[in-house]
Amino acid sequence: MNKITGIIFDMDNTLLCSKIDFIGMKKETFHFLVTRGLLPVELNLTNHTTSTLIEEAVRTNQLTEELLEELWAIPKKYEVSGMQNAKLESGVIELLEQLKGKYRLVVVTNNALEAAEAALKDNNIYDYFDCIVGREMVGALKPLPDGFQYILNRYNSTSSKDWISVGDSWIDGKASAEAGIQFISYHGDILKMNSMGVFPSADLMDIRELLQYV
Repeated sequence: MNKITGIIFDMDNTLLCSKIDFIGMKKETFHFLVTRGLLPVELNLTNHTTSTLIEEAVRTNQLTEELLEELWAIPKKYEVSGMQNAKLESGVIELLEQLKGKYRLVVVTNNALEAAEAALKDNNIYDYFDCIVGREMVGALKPLPDGFQYILNRYNSTSSKDWISVGDSWIDGKASAEAGIQFISYHGDILKMNSMGVFPSADLMDIRELLQYV
């Protein structure tokens, strides 16, 4: 069995108590795409996130640079608003203190890099991490595995078996599994995850419980 040498964290509602209105973000993004004829109005949104809606739109090959810029302005608006004064999840500092220097610690988020770095710096945890991966740095967002592949390529002396990832959403688990990385849920909706083909190896109620798995 490989010894874990690196941990990939999601940011929103894993490290930080996010106040991002994800439902509002998804609805506004969907409205934008429907009114421009890029997605059908009857599309079932149940199993979609903002990132998967954008991915669907990109696949139509009808998005101009101008439209893409307008489109990304929607989630950015919600992220900037939702990350203002965001606080840490309980126990994060204690956990990072235990992990720092023993493991590679990275963040993979669908947020813009600028917003992610600002939020981590505001909460004085930026320096705990060896790498922050924001959406501008990858070809496709979670639930696709590009962000995780970015990490595996960056630390190319490691394999997927040397890492674990932690997140609160099925998209984190899906991306992790597709990259061959063990996934641990934090306060996740396990029924929703299972319905999306995601089966975490553990579900943490307190982020400090992660120490039992490394």
